Amino acid sequence: MMLDAGDFAAIRLTLALATVTTLLLLLLGTPLAWWLAHSRSRLKSVIGAIVALPLVLPPTVLGFYLLLAMGPHGPIGRLTAFLGLGLLPFTFPGLVFASCLYSLPFVVQPIQNAFELMGNRPMEAAATLRASPLDAFISVALPLARSGFLTAAVLGFAHTIGEFGVILMIGGNIPQVTRVVSVQIYSHVEAMEYAQAHELAGGMVIFSFIVLLALQRFRPNWRS
Repeated sequence: MMLDAGDFAAIRLTLALATVTTLLLLLLGTPLAWWLAHSRSRLKSVIGAIVALPLVLPPTVLGFYLLLAMGPHGPIGRLTAFLGLGLLPFTFPGLVFASCLYSLPFVVQPIQNAFELMGNRPMEAAATLRASPLDAFISVALPLARSGFLTAAVLGFAHTIGEFGVILMIGGNIPQVTRVVSVQIYSHVEAMEYAQAHELAGGMVIFSFIVLLALQRFRPNWRS
């Protein structure tokens, strides 16, 4: 093992970022996914397109506009400064905010698909038993959509770990603050430290393969 203290710090920061981002997206993305699955609003297609935008938008483009928005003259930057929170760029909270936007479709879309496949009958049956909408959602909809939540959690976590462009634009390359594994690999390559870069990159390949293998093997069991 040739990993040094900086590598382990980057690994810890990456895991923390992926965990916080995934939990926030599951919390905030669930009502959005429910609305997209059941809404008949004319805005549904527009909101759905906005949610899916990170799938086709280059990460550097998203990172650039987020950097402007979170800067001292941007709307988000002015809001956070007014609230006494300071500016988000080049901070861990800034990475979390950017990661939530960049990984949003990987969490919302699987949950939305699960809600759509569930249909309306389970909720209608719960209503006939005098269950409140919230009670029916918690006791009926969430358990039936568990496969979507598991897929969303795995994909959101894995996608956040693999981020690079958005992270570099928003967080830069600050050790123990914003330097995640993908940026650490880039730093090793720049310094021509190929052995260290190889170990981190190889670990990312193995992790990605395990994630995809888990999705393929366990998805049928989630549906049962």
